[in-house]
Amino acid sequence: MGRSRGTRLVLGARVLAATAFAAVVGLLLFQTPAAALDVAGTPSPVTGNATYFSGLGAPYGGCGMPQANLDSQDFVALNVFNTPGDYATHPRPVPASQSGILGMFDNGLNCDRYVQVTIGDYCTGTNDGAQSQPFCRNGSWVGDRYNGATLTMLVADSCADSNAWCRDDPHHLDLHQDSLSRFVSNGAPVGSGLADHWNNRHISWQFVPTPNYTGDIQIGFLQGAQTWWGATAISHLPNGIHGVQYYANGAWTNAVMDGDMGQAYVLSPTTSGGSQFQIRVLDADDTLVNNGRVYTFSLPASCSGQCSAPYTQVSYTTGDGGGGGTTTTTPPPSSTTPPPGGCTATESITSTWSGGFQASVTVTNTGTTPTTSWTVDGAFPGSQTLVNSWNATVTQSGARLSARNAGYNGTIAAGGSTSWGMTVNGADQALTNLTCRAA
Repeated sequence: MGRSRGTRLVLGARVLAATAFAAVVGLLLFQTPAAALDVAGTPSPVTGNATYFSGLGAPYGGCGMPQANLDSQDFVALNVFNTPGDYATHPRPVPASQSGILGMFDNGLNCDRYVQVTIGDYCTGTNDGAQSQPFCRNGSWVGDRYNGATLTMLVADSCADSNAWCRDDPHHLDLHQDSLSRFVSNGAPVGSGLADHWNNRHISWQFVPTPNYTGDIQIGFLQGAQTWWGATAISHLPNGIHGVQYYANGAWTNAVMDGDMGQAYVLSPTTSGGSQFQIRVLDADDTLVNNGRVYTFSLPASCSGQCSAPYTQVSYTTGDGGGGGTTTTTPPPSSTTPPPGGCTATESITSTWSGGFQASVTVTNTGTTPTTSWTVDGAFPGSQTLVNSWNATVTQSGARLSARNAGYNGTIAAGGSTSWGMTVNGADQALTNLTCRAA
């Protein structure tokens, strides 16, 4: 399983984007040993450099989810290591014997959590992330009209690059480039303004609860998954993920994380050689999700032999934690309608601000063969208006909204899913009469 990343945007000859960590003032910093961080949380905002990159790449980001299946297209990468002045390769996951070099990524344990990011000053000098060099050389930090713009973003990736941003600044964030236009200032998205005036920014940030959470978790098998290697990814969590337990041969067992991809765990079926799985999930507080709710699901027919798609979402039933006890039908994560053409559409509101919101819509193939195209229709319940969208061609006529697949995501494997998103002006209310048609 790879941890591929997209390409950072190049401004001039080098990537430009950053902030200063207060202690980074000269070469002395790069001669000091790494200091252990409180990687579990940020009770008050911290300040760090901010770079940005084009996307997760394929098939997965550092947390083990494909970009198309994220709850939000506003996402960040956290630093894997905290090694000021040390740009060498280190093992991943970071072993317990080297816990002092853990970065905020925390060996994947901060995956699928949300952070509230606030824009600060920009640097008038050189802030290029060069090894063993201070940030903002030969310049100063200056504020402008974008100071204070905010956005809630999902932790979906990791940064282990051998530059000063990813090694010397423990609170550095790498932001999804497309998200820069969706930061909100004075109640409205900034559009292209922030990206056009980026020039090495400060940001401050802290972990926040999952915004506007509804429904239940989502489960999908990863590419290569099979009966003997039950690699799954867990998403749409109310409070991040710290572990998965599977029920096999009459006992609960802690699943092993797939590397340090914090949402991906390797499971065993309930009986040796079987295709049914049962799990329960621990959140970022090491508490069982939904009071120990048991999720029962099976390896889908499309994964006979092994799963070929990067991510194959599955349906499940739930039980009360008895481990093999009676199950009940899973409630939908949000507004869901029966599939008129072999697919379902489910919407989640992922972030809100005064006068607008962002939503993600997951399209799931409920048929037995791959789709070649899909269309989602719905209606705004009020006077909401579409601002922009991604991963689909979306049009609005009055209150009606229609979304067609993009050229690259019309094909969905049986049991698989993809997602598209949008920003909207108006009250944060989900679409009504949501339907999906597939061909």
